[in-house]
Amino acid sequence: MSKPQSRIAIIGAGPSGIAAGHELLTQGFRSFTIFEKAEKPGGTWHNESYPGLACDVWAHSYTFSYAPNPDWTASFVEQPEIEAYLQQCVREFGLDPYIRTQTRIARMRYQENGTWRLTTADNQDLEFDVVINAMGNQHTPLFPEVPGRDQFKGPSWHSTHWNHDLDLSELHVAVVGSAASAVQIVPELARASKKVTVLQRSPNWIMPRGRKQYSKRKRKLFKHAPLYLKGTQKAQRALMGLVHQAATVGHKRMDQFEKRALQYIERAIPDPKLREKVTPKSRFACKRGLVSDDFYPALNQPHVELVNDGLAAVRPDGLTTSRGREIDCDVIVYCTGYRILDFDRIDVAGNDNTDLAEQMKEAPEAYKGIVVPNFPNYFFAVGPNGLVLNVPYFVTVEQNISTIVRLIVAKDAANASSIEVQPKAHQAYNEWMRPRFALFSWGDGSCNSYYRFDDGRAPFLFPGDFKTYKTLQDEIGVADFSLNEQSQI
Repeated sequence: MSKPQSRIAIIGAGPSGIAAGHELLTQGFRSFTIFEKAEKPGGTWHNESYPGLACDVWAHSYTFSYAPNPDWTASFVEQPEIEAYLQQCVREFGLDPYIRTQTRIARMRYQENGTWRLTTADNQDLEFDVVINAMGNQHTPLFPEVPGRDQFKGPSWHSTHWNHDLDLSELHVAVVGSAASAVQIVPELARASKKVTVLQRSPNWIMPRGRKQYSKRKRKLFKHAPLYLKGTQKAQRALMGLVHQAATVGHKRMDQFEKRALQYIERAIPDPKLREKVTPKSRFACKRGLVSDDFYPALNQPHVELVNDGLAAVRPDGLTTSRGREIDCDVIVYCTGYRILDFDRIDVAGNDNTDLAEQMKEAPEAYKGIVVPNFPNYFFAVGPNGLVLNVPYFVTVEQNISTIVRLIVAKDAANASSIEVQPKAHQAYNEWMRPRFALFSWGDGSCNSYYRFDDGRAPFLFPGDFKTYKTLQDEIGVADFSLNEQSQI
């Protein structure tokens, strides 16, 4: 490999930023900085701490491939363990000298000489040759657009910014939303609060999590028998493939998953009226499939009520539902998810002052999940359609980062000041993808979810399995890109 030349800025020190740093070091790069606006690395797993926060995929599948963790305490692990694992990886990978914490990048401008000028929130200007956007897609809280939200006289917050100081023992807490964060939060609130009311706009498919604690003996076995740990990891990752099949329209696995989930409802909820409320009307994986052992049992408790209705307005004393019911409460917790593809978090301007947020709002598309036209030397660790459903997040991230670093190496070997995807390659790839969305329940026209836009685009997930995605990425070469002054390798 030619001696690396590019100075590289990585934005974000979550899993994808850590993966980028690891790969750069592995490939011999030393001139890079990972910018993190928080005081510690870890991304979402550092920034969020709501009660019950845990990963909803099997623990041993949720690691870097080159950093297995024999010390997980359970088959599904909670936020403190995952944060500690990521921060341990930073230390063990040797990334501490390359991370600049408490530094928020506010603005980026592409320069005619092929560099990027980055401006921090405190107005410090920095210059880099390449930018890797590793900010992740679960960051900006999404609130319901209803009247009166700022008029509520009691405490209220989004699940992403939990108020740990408030004693809830004598309070009535209303939870808006019943999806991924709510199924973890509601059981904890049921234990901590006098009364809990949950507003559910539409029910979700929920599988039993089957969480098991790992004994000290088993953790010792994971540590001293690497083949056993590897086998466990392989088995857990294979289960992700079943989820992909269950999201495929017409696949028998979808019926199997739905049958199992319906049987779980029958076992867990004795009240037929409540069973009807929580029974989904959509197909499996139209919305994110959930896992929980204690959400349904929490709903059975007398001080917990599930209201099968959306939010219409917020009043000073409580909520008004879409059907007009007024619910007085002391606290409101919004479990309403995130803005996906929120490219306006940083003011980014590329060629001819093209605004990234505006371009992506008009067409939230990327070439093979990592690059877009008009933005030379700018890469997404996980861009539009850059996440694959049948493998854990870390697997897709490692693949994306490997391809990105390979392209940076190619740029440097060609002594080029810039590398930019050709519009024709970008367009052809996205035209190839478009009809594939309907192959999956989350992209089918009958599905109404945040995965899918009204015009039929589904810019979040890749419409296929990881084998297909990896083949597409492995085929990426400089022929798909323009190097400055048409330099060739």
